[in-house]
Amino acid sequence: MNSLNMKQKKYLADASLLFVAFAWGGGFVAVKDALNSLTPMYLMAFRFTLAAIVVYVSLHRWIGKISSQELRNSSVVGTILFLAFAAQTVGLQYTTASKQGFLTATYVVMVPFLYWMLYKKRPPLKVFIGSFLTLVGIGFIGLDATLSLNKGDWLTLLCALFFAMHILSIEYYTKTIHVFKVAFIQISVAALWFIGAALIFEPMPGSLSARAWVAIVYMAVVSTFGCFTVQTVAQKHTTSSHASIIMSLESVFAAILGVWLLQEEMTMAMFFGCALIFIAILMVEVNLKKSLPEPKTFGMEADR
Repeated sequence: MNSLNMKQKKYLADASLLFVAFAWGGGFVAVKDALNSLTPMYLMAFRFTLAAIVVYVSLHRWIGKISSQELRNSSVVGTILFLAFAAQTVGLQYTTASKQGFLTATYVVMVPFLYWMLYKKRPPLKVFIGSFLTLVGIGFIGLDATLSLNKGDWLTLLCALFFAMHILSIEYYTKTIHVFKVAFIQISVAALWFIGAALIFEPMPGSLSARAWVAIVYMAVVSTFGCFTVQTVAQKHTTSSHASIIMSLESVFAAILGVWLLQEEMTMAMFFGCALIFIAILMVEVNLKKSLPEPKTFGMEADR
């Protein structure tokens, strides 16, 4: 009976993680759609402010008192998170949700190289192979007739770099700070950065449509808070390598939903490029868990 219960929990965990991947993939579509009504900084300001409120209301008993050192260190994580989402959201104005889903996922390939730079631990051979496949895939996805990536593609790759930095910063700081405290502080700090940037660089928004509010609530409650909670519980009943493979399907869902809901174009070249990047992600994810310390992530995975 116990064995059966464990299997049931594992299957439920896998199904839950598949939901997380689907929700994150839908996050790209929600942002793209909301950008029709809001400027990038105001959109993220609304999203992260609401997410911070939901996180605190739901997890305040575990957050507790926050020391000045915890605030300072977690603010570093929040600032990196702000830079990642700023680059991603602005970039999405100039590229498609389906392309951005795969280009953003290249952070998986970047993490081991950044880890190599910081800790002098050389990645395994498959990481280099995965990097090569990723570069080829990016070429098929983003290169146009002039053999150049557009501004949105470059900003998305920059956001992937920041997301890779964010994962490593989370892994570093959560060694001494409770993960829920880091989660709350980083989202709150990112919200403050977005509010400041919106007030300085963008005009005040007018009235928002019901569709825009639906997108904001989806991103804050589902993509940020909900997915993080589900992921945390689900990973108690499955391995992190297994979970990572399932959650990397977000890029596939982003492409499917982008074509289906936003009528985005998916050429054969783009499809082939996406397939190469997805193969590279799976290769690197399997090796990453064997070569690096177990990261505790809330940032990119939880906040898309």
